[in-house]
Amino acid sequence: MLSLLAAILVFGLIILFHEFGHFLLAKRGGICVVEFSLGMGPRLFSMVKGGTRYSLKLFPFGGSCMMLGEDENEADEHAFNNKSVWARISVVAAGPIFNFLLAFLLSMALIGATGYDTTQLNGVLDGYPAQAAGMQAGDVIRSINGRREHSYRDINMYLFTHPQKQVEVTWSRTDPSGAKQTYSAELAPAYSQENDQYMIGVQFDPAPRQVEHVGQLLLHGLYEVQYWIHYVFDTFYMMFHGMVSVNDISGPVGIVNAIDTTVDETAPYGLSAVVLMLINFTILLSANRGVMNLLPIPALDGGRLVFLIIEAVRGKPIDKEKEGMVHMAGMVVLLALMVFILFNDVRKLF
Repeated sequence: MLSLLAAILVFGLIILFHEFGHFLLAKRGGICVVEFSLGMGPRLFSMVKGGTRYSLKLFPFGGSCMMLGEDENEADEHAFNNKSVWARISVVAAGPIFNFLLAFLLSMALIGATGYDTTQLNGVLDGYPAQAAGMQAGDVIRSINGRREHSYRDINMYLFTHPQKQVEVTWSRTDPSGAKQTYSAELAPAYSQENDQYMIGVQFDPAPRQVEHVGQLLLHGLYEVQYWIHYVFDTFYMMFHGMVSVNDISGPVGIVNAIDTTVDETAPYGLSAVVLMLINFTILLSANRGVMNLLPIPALDGGRLVFLIIEAVRGKPIDKEKEGMVHMAGMVVLLALMVFILFNDVRKLF
């Protein structure tokens, strides 16, 4: 029961922030919001204020910000379709942007409580490429293949998803006088039979550093969001390269099950451990939703943004009927995918 309530809280917060982003920019742009709702299905609670119906619905997984003229042409000056293209772009983009904002705020809370990761080395393993390149304890990895790195978790994930690819590693070293030197080398991961994976042979200092001032908290909050965005794209990379199967893909049921397992594992360590775990889970899912909704997929925010950007470039909108057909086709595909994922989640429970 506790895990279900935790899952509802996590999903509800992510959806609320997403829809509130649309709602806030719509209201600021003078667009009529017909209904702002949290949940799906029949209404449990509803009230009308300022021309908008606010609703809480039965099923907790979902939400909406319904705007006048969103999917059809309306003559009203407050209709979505009668606002400038840039006003409409800002409204559509605000949903995923607010998901990143939620991830950022929670990342600051998490880092403030637990500290932040670094990319400083504890040492290097004998006989591996890192040792051959001259890396040593105390070095700080700055980038891999041009991708700036701020967390050892980000580095580990990148190396895991690119196991047999040569990587260009850039690192810095501070000498006793305080002078900093930068080095770079091409490293080809070597296979470790003991660990059953390809490694460059670096060991990181896992101890988190405590935040010393607000600026540091803001900066590492951004780095934490960046890490989870990288995590999403690294996961896509694994999917497209056959490194994960369809059985590894989870939807709401699988996520609830994962939350249940994690709550059970952290509960013996106290309420604070459970709360921190849920915050971490929410950061991941919120960043994931932000990325997914910016992808140019019909029926999602990213697909709608594509049509709005085309309108901005060509100076006139695409025919509403044609756009609606594209979004409808995208919705059918998404619904089929959701049914497949739901079936896959339920099958894994038994």
